[in-house]
Amino acid sequence: MNTDTDPHRAPGFCPNCDSPLGGNFCQTCGQPARLHVPSAREFLHEFIAHYVALEGKLWKSLGMLLFKPGRLTREYIEGRRVPYVEPLRLYLSFSIIFFAIYKFGDYRWRSSTAPRARRRRRAEAAAQGKPPVEAPRAAAAPADPAVTTADGRNEVLDEVDKLNPTLGSKLRQFMALPRTDKDAAVRKAFFSYTPYAIFALMPLFAAYLKLLYLGSGRRYGEHLLFALHTNAFAFLALSLLLILPSGIPLVGTALTLWLMFYTPTAMRRVYGGGRLMTGLRWIALMTLHFFSMVLAVVAVTALGALA
Repeated sequence: MNTDTDPHRAPGFCPNCDSPLGGNFCQTCGQPARLHVPSAREFLHEFIAHYVALEGKLWKSLGMLLFKPGRLTREYIEGRRVPYVEPLRLYLSFSIIFFAIYKFGDYRWRSSTAPRARRRRRAEAAAQGKPPVEAPRAAAAPADPAVTTADGRNEVLDEVDKLNPTLGSKLRQFMALPRTDKDAAVRKAFFSYTPYAIFALMPLFAAYLKLLYLGSGRRYGEHLLFALHTNAFAFLALSLLLILPSGIPLVGTALTLWLMFYTPTAMRRVYGGGRLMTGLRWIALMTLHFFSMVLAVVAVTALGALA
């Protein structure tokens, strides 16, 4: 059955708004003139394109983002926008990819190397049919009865109770959990809330740029655009570093160096200025952003683990 046209509608009119058609798209509402029931492949392409930005113009944006720092920002500011993926969509795509790789890859938090070493010795002994050989443990130092870890912890919890009884109660419940449950709660909170925290820092990143380039005549929106593009590249580079095989260290080293010098190179292309002043502004920007990011991630992870 042919579903390209509606038999009850006169040809030459938009199926959506009934406006006369004069091309491949309706000039009133923008809907395509020729419609058909999409196939499963088209549904899949639409889904991926909507959430991950995997479409034709991605590759042009990707090449410019990787190899021409600041050029994509300049293109957008100067009005050449149609050939490229929108800045926010580009940022969200690469941030989602990075956190997905980190979460589902073999990148587990480990408390220390000692438990792994003990497990390895036990496994080797079991394979050889020998009793496990444990490494000698250092003699425990005599505990000071006046000051103990438990006493210090209780004092902190008492102070939190005075400031916020609800938070104090949640903190006591968290501290009473087994170590494995604590680790699981922290890990879940980290992956659940860190992407939102880092995304929420983009306006602050732009505000830092506004402050550093005060008097340049640049609007805040231009700084926000630069923030989205440079951080999109950072997520892309970090994703590549995670998935690169360990057997090609030179590529990883080159990518790490490019990640370090990418932002100041982009700053010179977008904002202009000499190398010295750009370098000083870059150091100030990275310092401010680093401490903001650490505080934000620690805060949302802690609150998420206690929720």
